[in-house]
Amino acid sequence: MTPTPPARRIAVIGGSVIGLACAWVIARELPDAEVVIHEPDDSGPDGVPTSGAAWVAGGMLAPFSEAWPGETEVFALGVASLRLWNGFLDALAPYAPPGTSIRSATHTHMLAVDDADARDLEMAMSWAVGNDAVVVGGVTSTDLRRVTRRELREAEPSLARVARAAYRMDSEGAVDNRVLLAALTRACRAEGVTWVRGAVDSLDDDDIDADRLVLAAGAGSAALAGLPIRPVKGEVLRLRARPGCEDAPRGVVRAFVRGRPLYLVPRDGGLVVGATQYEHGDDRQVTVGGVRDLLADAETIFPGIGEYELAEMIAGLRPMAPDNLPILGADPDDPRLVYATGHGRNGIALTPITAATVLAAVQGCPVPEAARAAGVQRLRRG
Repeated sequence: MTPTPPARRIAVIGGSVIGLACAWVIARELPDAEVVIHEPDDSGPDGVPTSGAAWVAGGMLAPFSEAWPGETEVFALGVASLRLWNGFLDALAPYAPPGTSIRSATHTHMLAVDDADARDLEMAMSWAVGNDAVVVGGVTSTDLRRVTRRELREAEPSLARVARAAYRMDSEGAVDNRVLLAALTRACRAEGVTWVRGAVDSLDDDDIDADRLVLAAGAGSAALAGLPIRPVKGEVLRLRARPGCEDAPRGVVRAFVRGRPLYLVPRDGGLVVGATQYEHGDDRQVTVGGVRDLLADAETIFPGIGEYELAEMIAGLRPMAPDNLPILGADPDDPRLVYATGHGRNGIALTPITAATVLAAVQGCPVPEAARAAGVQRLRRG
């Protein structure tokens, strides 16, 4: 087998969180390479794109909160990425805009409101604790634990006393998605990454002069590479505290509220509430029903929310693969093409492991063990 020659020019197609992280890590680790991001949208602060799912996201680092029996590869990838986040943030911290912090929470509580919700939560947590990924990922037995109502009340006094079951995860938390985007953009510039501000309509475009193509175009990757990725809409509310409001939760709160998933994520001066999930194609409109359900469920968990200012209502499109696992690594049939797409609702959580996988693929090295199941070949079998 002929070894893949080293890349001298890398084109990253897509400049949201995944594309930015991949470009930054490649440029930092391969200083002789020229890295170019192809992204038409520079509408946000620091020139970050606002059309991608990352601009809308809650920013949770939550493999346990998202754990579900049967999604073994998704869970293992999430645990592996969680282990990388501290080092990733340490390296990125100098590039955060002045007066901001990338990390917004350092722990998560998971709640269930009724008996059916409690059964689902208990099932998911029991499965996660017994999964081999916990041992491989270095998560200890004290990271995840069931908490009593009294312990929950002491940790989060603003929450209503409605939990039938509750768990605390000390290894999870959240980042401020918009600060993260800004920091990554600044870090890329510091490493000499450049941008082409135009849409890419084909990976065979003659204007893309590169030894490697990193496809990180989110839901747009489907048309560019014929991938089975579909857009899944999620609605999010951003709330701002007003004088006299009850303090927001100190950490991330994930809940099942009569079967509906909910998250509350603290932000500087406010709170992010999400997220609905709709299979409506390319639809970014916020609906009355979605806002109603989010506010009703949030008020069940956090009654003080009614005094907050409703600062923003926004919807984004998560790029979902059929098995909820992203598509990562080199294309076995086209050594020029490297995938970094299809992350669904876990794009920010999986950012460090994705960047590490792409770097390895660009270098022609083995990808991290947890990412091996995420290769594109799994979608071509049969």
